Amino acid sequence: MREIYMDHSATTPVDEAVFEAMIPYYTHQYGNPSSIYSQGREARKGLEKARQQVAGLINAHPQEIFFTSGGTEADNQAVISYMISNAHRGRHLITSAVEHHAVLAACEYLHKNGFELTVLPVNQSGLVKPDVLKKALTPDTTLVTIMHANNEVGTIQPIKELAAIAHEAGAAFHTDAVQSVGKIPVDVDELGVDMLSASSHKLYGPKGVGCLFIKKGTKIGKYLHGGSQESKMRGGTENVPGIVGFGKAAELAQNRMSEHWAYLTRLGKKLQEGIREKIPHTIFTGDLANRIPGHVSVCFEFVEGESILLMLDSYGIMASSGSACTSGALEPSHVLLAMGIPHEIAHGSLRLTLGKDSREEDVDYVLEVLPEVVDRLRTMSPLSNQTKGEEANV
Repeated sequence: MREIYMDHSATTPVDEAVFEAMIPYYTHQYGNPSSIYSQGREARKGLEKARQQVAGLINAHPQEIFFTSGGTEADNQAVISYMISNAHRGRHLITSAVEHHAVLAACEYLHKNGFELTVLPVNQSGLVKPDVLKKALTPDTTLVTIMHANNEVGTIQPIKELAAIAHEAGAAFHTDAVQSVGKIPVDVDELGVDMLSASSHKLYGPKGVGCLFIKKGTKIGKYLHGGSQESKMRGGTENVPGIVGFGKAAELAQNRMSEHWAYLTRLGKKLQEGIREKIPHTIFTGDLANRIPGHVSVCFEFVEGESILLMLDSYGIMASSGSACTSGALEPSHVLLAMGIPHEIAHGSLRLTLGKDSREEDVDYVLEVLPEVVDRLRTMSPLSNQTKGEEANV
């Protein structure tokens, strides 16, 4: 049976060149990077080279890159540590209704512990409007955290404008860029952000490693207490093989970005147009123009996303309903609900995300199978049959 992987927003396979770069740090260059003997110094070289590679991808200084265990830890450190460290400046925090749970849960934690929280609404495309942010800011606002690109619907936020508005009010700005770094150009100077989170496994690197960019001069406390690693910002021996892999993945992403962007944009457009043509009662979600390349998200009326996933899997097609972090949950996506999509329609969500190894024939196969799957499920749906009956009576 064919296997078609269309869930690259959930995770990506490790690039062979990345894997090769990691191997020595599991075998003969296994020293602790904090040690002063030769093995430790070799490990330290690998770690610092990776810091330069990751910094180069987002146009940061290497000293502004702090490695973490992934995007979730980076988000938590940015939100929780910053607010606690700067509580004397104000205790008001602003985020959006469509953030990843790593940010939303961190914000809720602070709210339960005495901080004031404002959650901004979004429009039907999932965008935070700048004037909405401007009205929410108060003299007590210390931090604004809004994601760069949405993991579920692919919408890219106007971060440069939002960050400038936050700074005018004296607030710092953090963005969760886990879905954008490595896929589209991300320049921390251009965006004007104070902190930015990224994750290795979204750009063909290993799982279990990410980073937090912290602009020089930004006051923030450590998140993991212990040793003096990561310039005293994060205690614990660094995951050197993973960090080396992250660095190599960042280097490859920077070199291949324009090529991959054009390729994935073309394939994504073909997939989207094919779905529009072949499957009626389909609602495309997210901003259809300003979105991550190769990201197609839809809602099919009269069916459930979980059923679609199971049937697609029987054909060897791997996709997602909403996001991998919420699969298995009975409630529909908080992102779709925040965008104003009705509860019953949000249940029929499907996310298809392409990657660098996706082929045109993969798209053709999905466009052959998906309409049959949706049609078969609709024949079993009482709501679909009821609607057809109403249309016949009209």
